[in-house]
Amino acid sequence: MKFKYIKTIVLACTLGLAGCSTYSPFLPSAGPSAKLVIDAPADQPDTGIQVVELSDAVVQRIVASRRRNSFVEIFGAGSAAAPKISIGAGDALEISVWEAPPAVLFGGGITDARGMNSSSRVAVLPEQMVSSTGAINMPFAGTIQAAGRTTQEIEQEIARRLKGKANDPQVLVRVLRNVSSMVTVVGEVNTSTRMALTPRGERLLDALATAGGVRQPVGKITLQVTREVTEQGRRVARVMALPLDTIISDPSQNIMLLPGDIVTALHQPNSMMVLGATARNEELNFEAQGITLAQALARAGGLQDARANAAGVFIFRFEDPAVLGGPTPARTTADGKVPVVYRVDLKDPAAFFYAQGFPMRNKDVMYVANAPAAELQKFLNLVSSVVVPAVTIQNLGN
Repeated sequence: MKFKYIKTIVLACTLGLAGCSTYSPFLPSAGPSAKLVIDAPADQPDTGIQVVELSDAVVQRIVASRRRNSFVEIFGAGSAAAPKISIGAGDALEISVWEAPPAVLFGGGITDARGMNSSSRVAVLPEQMVSSTGAINMPFAGTIQAAGRTTQEIEQEIARRLKGKANDPQVLVRVLRNVSSMVTVVGEVNTSTRMALTPRGERLLDALATAGGVRQPVGKITLQVTREVTEQGRRVARVMALPLDTIISDPSQNIMLLPGDIVTALHQPNSMMVLGATARNEELNFEAQGITLAQALARAGGLQDARANAAGVFIFRFEDPAVLGGPTPARTTADGKVPVVYRVDLKDPAAFFYAQGFPMRNKDVMYVANAPAAELQKFLNLVSSVVVPAVTIQNLGN
């Protein structure tokens, strides 16, 4: 009688709970079921969660929103051509003056600043440093504004002032030390440095090479350029960053640098969390260039065949409301983002094409729910672990 009573209780529990075992809060689980996630907007309206079915249109909106501007778009077309290198405060200049014979102003067989005995027709003046006001002083020519001019412009100015004083003067201005037209390279480089620019024009990767290259793998480095520009009569800083992989593969991104630019090599390893019915649950690091959902699934070892619900693959992220393609949700986070859950049904063959185009982002959470049959099996195993010992004891008692 007791044995029949036990069997009746077990059968009732099995039939009663099997139908709702998928959603039972009493069963151990790695996370919510697919139904709980899908129903979250209605069941938890205060959270503001949006569940979005992944489709081709959704993928296109996300990709469009993540399109990176190029350096040329941000810094202007001037970044594609060699800059005009001008003299600035602190630069050291060497000025040489030639006179046609007979030399009347700088003649007399003078000795130049380097101790060399010069002819009567050439004079090499002592080193001139451009003052904080941008000026230099030269005998017989007076104070000359040098800052903001090229060496050719300074030569013409000196020759003009010496006309009538020297006999057919010819002037050569050479930069001995360039301290005003510099680019600063810092960050994850082997040697932080300041690189002098030349009229040839140095590019972004030239600066990186001068600094000895990067200390981290190329795929994990982002290069950031900070440049001051004039907008509406005031100086503002423009900042733009691109993965180093992109700059190497696309020559148009290897822009010309301008004086005062700051190049920063950033080590920004992106990562995402993989949870649920995948082969591995772990924090998955990926390159600065980014990976797709298909790549993320492959790196996580794919879905567990005996456990995963292929129709319950979800990506949790905080998204820009504009990406959703509709009116701005009533509830957003403090920084204006919306908690969005993208659902992927991998039972649909088209979903594998969507997964190839869907870009993963830093701090995304990918979760794969358990299949209903796996939940039922888990429940039956739990019942069996309790009932079988009881039946065994009952049989021994009989």
